[in-house]
Amino acid sequence: MNIIRSWIDKGKIEKIVNRYHLQEEADEVVKEIIRDVRRNGDKAVLKWTRKFDGVLLRASRLRVSEEEIREAAEKVDKESEKIFNSVRRNIAKFHKRELRKSWMSARDGLLLGQSYLPIERVGIYVPASLISTLLMTVTVAQVAGVKDIVVATPPARDGSVNPYLLGVVSLLGLNEIYRVGGAQAISALAFGTETIPKVQKIIGPGNRYVISAKRQLFGQVGIEMLPGPSEVVILADGSSKASFIISDLKAQAEHVKGISILFTTSMSLAKKAEKEVRTSCVIVTKTIEEAVYLINRIAPEHLEIMVRKPEKILKKIASAGTIFIGPWTPTAVGDYVAGPSHILPTGGTAKFSSGLGVDDFRRRSNIVSYSWSRLQKVARAVTRLAEMEGMPAHANSIRVRLGKKKSAQG
Repeated sequence: MNIIRSWIDKGKIEKIVNRYHLQEEADEVVKEIIRDVRRNGDKAVLKWTRKFDGVLLRASRLRVSEEEIREAAEKVDKESEKIFNSVRRNIAKFHKRELRKSWMSARDGLLLGQSYLPIERVGIYVPASLISTLLMTVTVAQVAGVKDIVVATPPARDGSVNPYLLGVVSLLGLNEIYRVGGAQAISALAFGTETIPKVQKIIGPGNRYVISAKRQLFGQVGIEMLPGPSEVVILADGSSKASFIISDLKAQAEHVKGISILFTTSMSLAKKAEKEVRTSCVIVTKTIEEAVYLINRIAPEHLEIMVRKPEKILKKIASAGTIFIGPWTPTAVGDYVAGPSHILPTGGTAKFSSGLGVDDFRRRSNIVSYSWSRLQKVARAVTRLAEMEGMPAHANSIRVRLGKKKSAQG
């Protein structure tokens, strides 16, 4: 890709800013899959698994057996197990800080509060072999207090599931995992089938079919976000080490349809990056401030800041999933070990949404209790507002209580 100069190629930059688009072809196919799974359950799941994954399964093999999980766990070497446990601790430690406690406040006959409770049953979608995604979702769910966690992941051609993935399933204390992927997995989790019980919310990234299914099933089942193709934006100046930037752009190229963009004020750095990584987009701006303005419009999933004084730039970043500061903090540390979940908003949705957190696995109920004397004080306001809205029965529900001189108990 040629170097884009911000003062010349404004149209190209606008295409990057508005990169998110619906894929109608996928939507039509997914609509058919959803309808089929809703009507035909396991039979439809098996049919679409055979068509898309090339795997011929029986319904009895959809759920991975406890024996298969146990055997896989026994084969995990000590070093890998140590790494899994370390990453799990990092994730748990970070996300425990997000937990909000239920609270109550009572005075002058008014009690107000909020109750936080975990969602009862959650489905986690894990693209094939993405062990880190399993850790980055399930650990957060467990910190939030979710007890019933289900995993769905696409099988390999021979019907097997990655043994390291199963080893982590065992480590996390899970025992319900299904070898099914794609839109059929999302549909099965949403509706339930003869073999796969339905869940209340579905979490996890996936390809365009998975994202389309999540979008179309929103409302039928809870959906946390629609994480699409992975994105990295790097902000660099003339002080940045070219080899670091090039290595991070190449790392991003490992993602299917991944997006990688370099913003820099250095034409020399731009030419080096453009020469080494043809799949990346290189944008040269006249100032760092202009680059920051464009980055906020793009709202990337991952943002690396490699400039002389990154802390000054950090204060100006309004929209990004996770921000990586300094030359020693590549996106890869966030993908695997840092602690914050790597399930992040993509396609510009970081303008209005955030990365996966404990609140995605919890629900909040508000609590209200009035005494008779407190109700008296607000009665006029409630009845007048109800009358303005043409709701006389609402107003009457207040009036029938005004004659009472003790708290309403029923």
